[in-house]
Amino acid sequence: MMDRLTSMAVFVRAVDLGSFAAAAAVLGLSAPMVGKHVRFLEERLGVRLLNRTTRRQSLTEFGRAYYERCRSVLAEAEAADALAADQFGEPRGKLRVALPVLFGRSCVMPILLDLARRHPQLELDLAFGDGFVDLAEGGHDLAIRTGELHDASNLVTRRLARQRMIVCAAPSYLDAHGTPTRLADLADHDALIYRRSGGVRPWLFPCEDGPAAEVMPRHRLRFDNLEAIADAAVIGMGLAWLPSWLVRERLKAGALVELLPGEGRLPYDVHALWLQTPHLPPKVRVAIDALAAELPGLV
Repeated sequence: MMDRLTSMAVFVRAVDLGSFAAAAAVLGLSAPMVGKHVRFLEERLGVRLLNRTTRRQSLTEFGRAYYERCRSVLAEAEAADALAADQFGEPRGKLRVALPVLFGRSCVMPILLDLARRHPQLELDLAFGDGFVDLAEGGHDLAIRTGELHDASNLVTRRLARQRMIVCAAPSYLDAHGTPTRLADLADHDALIYRRSGGVRPWLFPCEDGPAAEVMPRHRLRFDNLEAIADAAVIGMGLAWLPSWLVRERLKAGALVELLPGEGRLPYDVHALWLQTPHLPPKVRVAIDALAAELPGLV
């Protein structure tokens, strides 16, 4: 006999993702098992929930109403479980976090691993990627994002830290080409440029009154990976504009030199994002609090 609440959760995920196969991939089930859960509900109710063809599926009129009720029931069940977890005072269960690749590995992951070390009942499921993440579709509890938030209107957000961008270069490059001392000097230097999705972004410098100044140095070397830019800068291939956390050790070792400190370091915010919920599970709350306390010291 199948568990009704589990079948409801599978049904809701199948509707949200649009197919049994997609739901199976997220839930760690086989597609036939997803179908069994849906059929169990249909047989129990005596009514069809989904119209299924080889190419698509769609909710029946009753299925739509039942889907909305299932979402409410599952939300209440989650809230009830969270209350029980609060009684124990110990974060537990699987925490699914989506985070950017380089920043996530360098700054976020160490904090979360330490959290897991301190809380043996906590499981971590970390997904690294630099693209847009849909928390509902991906089944994530939490996402970490850097830079501006353009698509977070339906999410709860909390600023965790501010990473700051600096211009730097290797001593060998500066010996060969001179040291820029003002923004206008950048036009006379080769730059290592970061691009994402084919687009090239200008370097930005904060202004006391007004928008940030935009500078586009000349460039023939473009990268879609910040670590690769740092490596190229170390061997003297040009100036780089990079987050301070990424080049901190290289600066300490003398492999890179910070330039234009008087122009200021442009701050990029780091946010935690999560879906609105009546009761934030302890595992999510503890993770957010740990990141807010420790990230500022790393960036």
